Amino acid sequence: MAEPMQVEVVSPERVLYSGEATMVVTRTLDGGEIAFQAGHVPFLGALDDNHTRVFLPSGEVHDIAVHGGFVEVGENKVSILSDAAELSDEIDVDRAHRAKQRAEDRLREEHDAEAIAALSRAHARLRATGNFSL
Repeated sequence: MAEPMQVEVVSPERVLYSGEATMVVTRTLDGGEIAFQAGHVPFLGALDDNHTRVFLPSGEVHDIAVHGGFVEVGENKVSILSDAAELSDEIDVDRAHRAKQRAEDRLREEHDAEAIAALSRAHARLRATGNFSL
């Protein structure tokens, strides 16, 4: 079994997770997905809207929709400081599907940054809940 490390996932509203984990997988801007385990070299990166997974020593996985922010790794600790984040079991899947549809409809008419951002947030929410489909 992998050695545990300390993990914190924090949004401006609250602490979503604080405790031990064996691995964290998240997505950085222009860097793709990255996994962190105990002993990882120091790292600092900006986060994209993504489905972050926190793997607990028990084998349980916390699925979290993270909307921007930063990840910092150092001294056996991973800290995710998000602009906004949601635990998968708190996401309204129907609402996320409707938001995805609205953003896709807007993008068919014109490409604007707000619609692209809305679509990215909807994708992160749906991936975190396991309800993502193209």
